[in-house]
Amino acid sequence: MKQGESRRSFLKHSVAATIAATTAAMNMESAAPPPRTKRPNIVLYLADQWRWDFLGVNKLNASVRTPNLDALAERGTNFTHTVCNQPVCGPSRSTLFTSRYATDAGVWHNGLPLNKTLPTLAGELRKAGYSANLIGKWHLAIESEKDGGGPGFVKPEDRGGFLDLWEGANALEHTSHPYEGTIWDRDGKPISYKDQYRVDFLTDRAERFLRSPEAKEKPFFLFLSQLEPHQQNDMGQPIGPNGSRERYKNSHVPPDLRALPGTWQAQLPDYYGCCEAIDTSVGRLRHILEEEHLADNTLFVFMSDHGCHFMTRNAEYKRSTHNSSLRVPLLFDGPGFEGGRELSQLAGIIDIAPTLLEAAGVPVPPSWKGRSLLPLVTSAEARKTWVNEQYIQISESMTGRAIRTPDWTYCVADLTGNTREPAAASYHEYQMYDQRNDPAELVNLSGRADYRKQADELRDRLLARMKEAGEPAEIERAKLYP
Repeated sequence: MKQGESRRSFLKHSVAATIAATTAAMNMESAAPPPRTKRPNIVLYLADQWRWDFLGVNKLNASVRTPNLDALAERGTNFTHTVCNQPVCGPSRSTLFTSRYATDAGVWHNGLPLNKTLPTLAGELRKAGYSANLIGKWHLAIESEKDGGGPGFVKPEDRGGFLDLWEGANALEHTSHPYEGTIWDRDGKPISYKDQYRVDFLTDRAERFLRSPEAKEKPFFLFLSQLEPHQQNDMGQPIGPNGSRERYKNSHVPPDLRALPGTWQAQLPDYYGCCEAIDTSVGRLRHILEEEHLADNTLFVFMSDHGCHFMTRNAEYKRSTHNSSLRVPLLFDGPGFEGGRELSQLAGIIDIAPTLLEAAGVPVPPSWKGRSLLPLVTSAEARKTWVNEQYIQISESMTGRAIRTPDWTYCVADLTGNTREPAAASYHEYQMYDQRNDPAELVNLSGRADYRKQADELRDRLLARMKEAGEPAEIERAKLYP
């Protein structure tokens, strides 16, 4: 064979091989992922009253220690601008499980029972073959003992579809303390702990379930509902693990707190300690899922029901329209949410249940009012066309309504002070904050002539959302500076 022919033959075969390899690689890249044949398990981990800026991954607080939650976000999806649609425990949870506003769900203030006619997240998952399991705090049954309820044991019909494992209390803050307390099983048998931190005790109960045969028999939905970093009600403050208060002395003070009087001066060190304990708990559960060979097919969600303003905005810890009350962490890690994304579109707690059902391949009830967040993960077009606003209801501290956009918070209130009704027929402009220039919300722009045009636009948008929610009302324009 001549040298020229040999070289031409080599080049011919080399080019052919390169084209074949390139084509194969392109086909691999463009091929759709294989369809899921097994529904994912779901762990929904709720830490009560956790501010969004107490996650290390959000880079707003150098003092917080959350390596396990940060790893969750770096593997999965971090919805960085999530708000609760009603910033108080029971109402927010009613929105979480029914994907309806709290007034629709029947729980517009604490102590009311969930509307039993509504489809719930746990109920829909059970219909699709899941077990539905709860450990910790519920807060969606009647709290008054004279009306047949109470803070402890919850009757099966009041459990919102959690009809498999049940180890909880209706109002955990009233049946336990940081180092002793009681929850109840599905049959009403008490389960007590002593000389163990509450976060660790509930994590132990979750580990017991995850290592049980029941966690392998069929897909499971586990709701682990911690009380921390919520304050211990009868002690008037959050209580961190022993020793944490000393470790977190002189830690970072968020700018919205630093400027205002409140309880943060004394309570922030314990709050930091509670958050660290929750993070350790999350790390434990992730490790257990790995050991039990469940991690690859488990969707792990971390969230809170509302934030905490440490009595800087009213006489309580939340129940206001400020970021410190409304903004919460929301992390998804697992099938469908991989990749370490940060998504800044406005999400609401009302959107979590439809997201979980879509991720599990379960039909979403048409009566639900939230939107699945999954398209934001998978589609650039969905991110571009997302309706970037959330509707907020306020109760107990005042009767109010608000609309939250990326740039503005606009809030109206019933200035008569009546908080005994779920809604008012007439509201008055009360608060307006510029989120771009004043993220700490220190300057209320309501009533200022220079912002009248913007206020009118927000007023129209809020009126439309109120009508959609089935609670039309009038909004009177502000005539005075606040």
